[in-house]
Parts: sequence; C-alpha cells; structure tokens
Amino acid sequence: MTDWEWQQYAIETQAIRAGQRRTSEQEHSDPIFATSSYVFDSAEDAAARFSGKIPGNIYSRFTNPTVRAFEERLAALESGERCIAVTSGMAAIATTAFGLLKAGDHVVCSRSVFGNTVLLFQNYLSKFGVTTTFVDMTDYAAWETAVRPETRFLFLETPSNPLTEIADIHRIATIARQNGSLLVVDNCFCTPALQKPLDLGADIVVHSATKYLDGQGRCVGGAIVGRQELLDKEIYPFLRTGGPSMSPFNAWVFLKGLETLAIRMRAHSENALNLAEWLEAQSWVKRVYYPGLPSHPQHELAVRQQFAGGGIVSFEVEGGREGAWNLIDSTRLLSITANLGDVKTTITHPATTTHGRLSENERAAAGISEGLVRIAVGLENIDDIRRDLLRAFA
Repeated sequence: MTDWEWQQYAIETQAIRAGQRRTSEQEHSDPIFATSSYVFDSAEDAAARFSGKIPGNIYSRFTNPTVRAFEERLAALESGERCIAVTSGMAAIATTAFGLLKAGDHVVCSRSVFGNTVLLFQNYLSKFGVTTTFVDMTDYAAWETAVRPETRFLFLETPSNPLTEIADIHRIATIARQNGSLLVVDNCFCTPALQKPLDLGADIVVHSATKYLDGQGRCVGGAIVGRQELLDKEIYPFLRTGGPSMSPFNAWVFLKGLETLAIRMRAHSENALNLAEWLEAQSWVKRVYYPGLPSHPQHELAVRQQFAGGGIVSFEVEGGREGAWNLIDSTRLLSITANLGDVKTTITHPATTTHGRLSENERAAAGISEGLVRIAVGLENIDDIRRDLLRAFA
C-alpha cells in the first residue's frame, strides 16, 4: 500500500501490517534478510542501481528489506513520509546532526534532554564549528531569543528525561518556522502511540528504538522520521557514507515490538498513573513528577498534546543521594538499570547514571537533584510494584 493508504488505518493496524511485503514463499511473519550484499542481473543492472537510476537493494549498509519494513512501518505510525533506521537512539541524533549541520551553524536545544544528547552537542559537534545554546524547555521567550540567522534546527525532548516536563511542540515549531529553522523532536518517551510531533508541526522525529518500540529490552537501535525530500537529500547520504546501519535481526525484533506498541503504551500509562497517584499520597515522597497528575505544571498541555501520560514516573525522597540509593537498593522486584521502555519495571538514580556525566551545575540547571529517583513503570501487577517500593522504604 502507499503511504496515503496506510494513513486510513488505525495505529493498531498500522503497527501490525504496514511495511510488510511477502516474498514468493508467501510467509505470514516478516522474514529476516540476513545478507550483506545482493546479486544483480547484469553489470548494467548493478550500475543503474548504484547510480540511483532504478530502485533496488545494493548493500545492507544502507538497503535491506527487513530494515526497510521497519522503516516503512514506523513512518506510517508517525504520519511521516520517510524513516531512516540506525544503530541506536544516540546514532539517530548524531546522524541527524551530521546530515543537517556544517561549520558555523547553530542549534538551540532544551536543557531537559538526555545527558548524552547534551554532551553530543556540547563536546563533539563543537569540535566541527557548530555552536549550541541551551534553554529552559518551557521558556518560549528564551527559545525565540536564542534563535539566530545561522540556527539550523531546534532540538526538543518532550516529555523530558527524567522530570517529564512537557513543552508545546506546536508553539516551538512555529518559532522555528518563523526563523527558517527546523524542529527536531525526540519522541522516545511517548512513541507515536501517545504523541505525534509531525502532526503538531515538527520537521523530524528521532527515536531510541531500544526503548518502547522494542518493548522488551532486547536490542539497540534508533530511527529518524520526517519528510521524504528532507531525509533523502540531507540525512540519508550520511547513513550511506558513514554507516551507522541497523542490523536486519534488530530490525526484525523491532518489527515484532511495534505489533504490540499501542496496547503496551496504554498499559504502561495506566500503571504509571496508578503508581504516581499512590506515590503522591506517601509521606516519604517529597514530590512526584508525572504528566498525568493534575499537580504536574504542564498537565493541561499534556492532556491536549498526548493521548496518555506515558510510563515514566520520577519522584524525590528525603536524604538526598543516600536516601535515594537506600530506596533503590532495598527493592527486590524492580530492576536496577538505567534502561527504560521494558515490560519489566526499572528503577534508577538519574544524577549518577543517565545524567552522571553532566557537571553538578548542569544537573542543577536541569532540575535533577540527588534525591531524585526515576521509575520506568512496566507491565507487572501494579499492586506488586507498589508493595516492592513500600517494603523498600520500610
């Protein structure tokens, strides 16, 4: 089917059917094309494919049927025209940056992003003459002020990691468009099951497929979704030359993950809201961060912009790092790991894991305290999750 035809179906159907092309074997499940290269009918055929005169597989660094199936399925889910699959979520951001930026360009980035995203812009892209201005994600005047004539794109992660702050995608997209810049949105926490940045005005969406797109913590991968012309002209050439390529096996695992994405995200959100409400009632919890709570500062925006609150709950406890570590170490059911998006509930201390490479001042500016704990709420029985935390506190 064409991209337009897939948009006529609900997301649950797209997640199961889009992108599949049966071979002559008439398989019902998606096949894994475990091949590095492809055979051409003739030297002329090979030359035509390499030059782009005719479509077809060339080399699995940049063309593979299993990877293409994942790309087409995710593009359909995000209401995008094109998807490029890469090796990791950070590779998705780096590939986007290397494809779009040149020396002298400027980026405006939210302070409330994954720690390695800050380091990529601050420590590595700066080596190639790219400058970055970091702003508070909900200070829209700061976004407007930070934009310069040489600003190539604005970068945003919403909800943010780990405080689940919400930024108005449409409003920031308008700022970008008025200044001739692009808006890139990291949609890792919500996935297209809960939020569609392209429909809200974003130009590019990036994903860590490692998280909710997989859903069971099995593989590492990333993806970039946007307009066909923009991705083909600016970003795909870097994939073809630089080679941050997704393996066919990982693409197949992500295809299987996408099949249950919508139902999983609803279940994650239901469990997370239940846990957040319970945590707010606990005397040993100082503050809870979750978009589905009326106490969240951007709750009304979250209700308008997202279909549900997502699976991430963060909260502060008394006693700073010692209090947070004692709680984490005393759990028995929850997995102590910095990964998220798994059916298994995970718990971590952001100040010393996901954001541990940032300076103390940078963490303070991002609102990440020593007493902050982040839980990626899984699909276990919610009573068991609550019981494990209550036992850990006691």
